[in-house]
Amino acid sequence: MNDAFDFRVETEEAADGISVLAVSGEVDLFTAPELKVAAQQALDAGATRLVVDLTATRFLDSTALGVLIGLVKRVRPLGGDLTIVNTDPTTAKTFTITGLDEIFTVVATRDDAIAALAG
Repeated sequence: MNDAFDFRVETEEAADGISVLAVSGEVDLFTAPELKVAAQQALDAGATRLVVDLTATRFLDSTALGVLIGLVKRVRPLGGDLTIVNTDPTTAKTFTITGLDEIFTVVATRDDAIAALAG
């Protein structure tokens, strides 16, 4: 079975200028471009603050991390930011090992992420 078929990203506007990208499945070389497209659509719609909800994500590879870094580089010059929702210890370890926990704000709930970006 190809895990790319399990991948999904759904976008919703949480508040003015804040979009939530709810990601599920595995984010890898094959699916990361879909995440990038969804984020670009949110930016095109006027979002400058993004929540990337990874609570239903089973795996992130380096391509996925590259997309997240690219998003931060796009939104911060616009006065925006990116916050990640994650409760998976393996994903948290990936952020720590790579030092990305110093770049991204990582929180446990979507509400916490929205509050962090709204404040």
